[in-house]
Amino acid sequence: MAEIINLRMARKAKARDADKHQADESRARHGRTRAERAAAEAEAARLTRTVEGARRERPEAEGPEAESTD
Repeated sequence: MAEIINLRMARKAKARDADKHQADESRARHGRTRAERAAAEAEAARLTRTVEGARRERPEAEGPEAESTD
């Protein structure tokens, strides 16, 4: 026969696990030194420059802000 579970307790356990997971992510994101954050930002900028530099065509500006109205 199947195991009987208390749905209230299961729901609360699931919520605790989700909160713990979010806390772990927040610790990883915000619990870094200034040098680690700067290094991560520099790496992200370098990757962006590399990808943008390898594009075959430059994206054209679209929308009303790109048009010149006199």
